[in-house]
Amino acid sequence: MAFDTQTVIRHFSELEELAEDILSDKHQVVELDKKRNKNREAIRALTNIKIENSKTKKEKNVWVCFGNMFLKMPVAATQQVLIEDQKQLDAGIDELRNGMKPKVSRLRDMEGENEAKGFDLQSLSKEDLKTVYS
Repeated sequence: MAFDTQTVIRHFSELEELAEDILSDKHQVVELDKKRNKNREAIRALTNIKIENSKTKKEKNVWVCFGNMFLKMPVAATQQVLIEDQKQLDAGIDELRNGMKPKVSRLRDMEGENEAKGFDLQSLSKEDLKTVYS
């Protein structure tokens, strides 16, 4: 079987492009996860401040950095903004992870490898878990 040089080059360039896309997605997941962890720390710190405020009966404002601006906001409002941001980060991470599955499957197919067993498994939802443990 004879291979055309252009076909081989095109195949390897597609492989490389797909692999780069997968690595880029993995990097984005790591960066979003770092941001999610920092948000989680900030939410916990604000919860501690709310507990202090409830003991002293005095509402404190906190300084928050949004982009390149510092704002002084009430603790509850700041915490709500961070919780909403946390939801968006979770959704973005889930979207990236779900998008990587078909890409990895396609890459393995292009490399001539067998499909990874168990790679397409989905976690159980809360409703499914309730059904299992009922």
